[in-house]
Amino acid sequence: MVRTATWRKPFLFLVLLLPLCSAADVTYDHRALVIDGARRVLISGSIHYPRSTPEYDFEGRKDLVRFVKTVAEAGLYAHLRIGPYVCAEWNYGGFPLWLHFIPGIKFRTDNEPFKSEMQRFTAKIVDMMKQEKLYASQGGPIILSQIENEYGNIDSAYGSAAKSYINWAASMATSLDTGVPWVMCQQSDAPDPIINTCNGFYCDSFTPNSDKKPKIWTEDWSGWFLSFGGRVPYRPVEDLAFAVARFFQRGGTFQNYYMAHVYKGGSGVCAAFLANIGTQSDATVTFNGKSYHLPAWSVSILPDCRNVVFNTAQISSQATHLEMRYLTSNGQHSDQPIDSSKASQSDWSFAIEPVGISKSDAFTKSGLLEQINTTADVSDYLWYSISIVIKGDEQFLFNGTQSNLHVESLGHVVHAFVNGKLSGDICQCILKCSGMGNSGNAKVALEKPITLVQGKNTIDLLSVTVGLQNYGAFFDLWGAGITGPVKLKGQDGTKDLSLDEWTYQIIVICKVYLGHLQS
Repeated sequence: MVRTATWRKPFLFLVLLLPLCSAADVTYDHRALVIDGARRVLISGSIHYPRSTPEYDFEGRKDLVRFVKTVAEAGLYAHLRIGPYVCAEWNYGGFPLWLHFIPGIKFRTDNEPFKSEMQRFTAKIVDMMKQEKLYASQGGPIILSQIENEYGNIDSAYGSAAKSYINWAASMATSLDTGVPWVMCQQSDAPDPIINTCNGFYCDSFTPNSDKKPKIWTEDWSGWFLSFGGRVPYRPVEDLAFAVARFFQRGGTFQNYYMAHVYKGGSGVCAAFLANIGTQSDATVTFNGKSYHLPAWSVSILPDCRNVVFNTAQISSQATHLEMRYLTSNGQHSDQPIDSSKASQSDWSFAIEPVGISKSDAFTKSGLLEQINTTADVSDYLWYSISIVIKGDEQFLFNGTQSNLHVESLGHVVHAFVNGKLSGDICQCILKCSGMGNSGNAKVALEKPITLVQGKNTIDLLSVTVGLQNYGAFFDLWGAGITGPVKLKGQDGTKDLSLDEWTYQIIVICKVYLGHLQS
């Protein structure tokens, strides 16, 4: 299937080396952002300033004012995406964990404690920018600001409170009087004058919610994050180029990260995009009396409506795929971890950590504790330890000593030890004695055959968080760690340990390298 588009109106491309010494008037129309009366085609790159303590910290690499001034010195414009929720594949979406412990707070909804903190932070950033005259209306580089982030993807889970919250956020932002437009990405019901924008791999089909607003692509996903335990994602540069060219072909004028064409001219200038959106077959199209060959899934750009200067499928590119594998002592690759007895032969140094409770700061509680509220994120590791006495005739046993250990966790990883040991060799234990979730479902359900002894037995469960959840409805309430049930299951009965007395220890564990990795 072939699509063509032709632009014959005068069009000014933003050359990103512009004098920024006087105040600029920034508005928008249906076509683009309008700066000092001229429509602009814009590209940009992103940076985030997540917060981690209750105090504002803008020192060193966190010096936001210095960064924006550096943008101005380079002659660039800035789109300041305040959030304060940023997602960004960042721990807790960029929120500090102390926010979670404010009484009565619920994140990203019509909740007074949250709105108070959100307004406090947003106003702080805006005031800092104003004091240094960094908004375009003051002669600075900031031409656009963003409030909230991708809320429309999950707002249905919050019911009617979501609409109230979005309207409040829009009103709060515009009341700060920055003199430049505000945007909300992925928010189709963004109230005027907020511009709703698109995030995604492809935004050519996106249409803003008003014919008075421009088509803006705030996040062009040139790749994707690697999920723990998942496959390595890869996006061909040809596909990225196709997406960008297609976006501009269909009326886009602001695209974040990459742009495929630059042109400037007066009246009568003709520029054309020829697109083949078929994924398998090449095509030939006749345009202005001339035939053009279009490879599958590509866009050709004709800045003069005649000569092809660029086709997105014909890019000479190099790509590197990183693969981590174990290297044995004789230099051979292996897909399995190396036995600890051979670890000393490798070039890696390693440390063996004690299993279970080993320090005086341990504490005891009845029942299973949620991990984030217990550790306050000072560590990713929490030991859950319990002792039980076995007589040999319990109904949850097989043959007097065998049982099945059942553990359920909110995530993200659980390692189970019985009497200080994992059964079997290290390779099999990593596979059979542990469990982990994934980015789509962090919960863990571990079912492990174990051998007990008559007398006292200790079960130590090491719960691990791989960072904190950063996205989703009510992500701040999802929790982590072993919340149960924890059971011993036999042929004739089950023993539930969930409400018994458990000993806990928060600990930072050194990584144990049982082999060495080569990319």
